[in-house]
Amino acid sequence: MGHVKARSRSPATKTSLQLEAHQIIMRPLVTEKGMQQSTDHNQYSFEVNMLADKIQIRSAVEELFEVEVEKVRIQKRAGKQRRHKFKQGTTKSWKKAIVTLKPEFRIDFF
Repeated sequence: MGHVKARSRSPATKTSLQLEAHQIIMRPLVTEKGMQQSTDHNQYSFEVNMLADKIQIRSAVEELFEVEVEKVRIQKRAGKQRRHKFKQGTTKSWKKAIVTLKPEFRIDFF
């Protein structure tokens, strides 16, 4: 049997779009549940850009609010079916990030 030489593969290069911090964080989600999470668990919710990943979200929050982030969790929220008179449509899909801060940091929205 002949010796087969294994091909060496170069690591896949992921091209990611470079977004500025203010382009990643769209807006904070200020709801009753969000305020409860912020006081009890030091977690804050944001609507974020659909193209942003966890690492970009972490750095954007740290840059914009001058805090240290402990953990980032992401949810992709699907658009819902909506009807207006006789027209059928859907709302847009969006991405939600729940950011947990280190215990000594806080964000004040008001």
